[in-house]
Amino acid sequence: MDPFSQLSQLQHNLQAMTKTVAGLENDMLEVLKENTELKVENQLLREKISKLDANKEPAENKSQAGLKSLRNIYDSGYHICNMYYGSHRESGEDCMFCLDILDNFVNHGQKSRG
Repeated sequence: MDPFSQLSQLQHNLQAMTKTVAGLENDMLEVLKENTELKVENQLLREKISKLDANKEPAENKSQAGLKSLRNIYDSGYHICNMYYGSHRESGEDCMFCLDILDNFVNHGQKSRG
């Protein structure tokens, strides 16, 4: 096989691999999106089960449990804000909308105690 034919064959193989990698990347993004949605759904279902199992707790304990749940979701790397709820945050990246929700939740709880 002459060098030009070899180069042509190599180019064809590279194009095929590029299409395969692009397809795998799209599949991986879909799997990650579904995984995120399922994690958030599981967390919400766990919270509902906890509410059903628990006898009527004081409002302060409920708000603390809600804050803890939101904090756990956020610390796990997912958005809790209404703009990006359930989508994955980049590693080490904070979201000002999510942090605002957590701050308001904490500040609201402190005001109701005083």
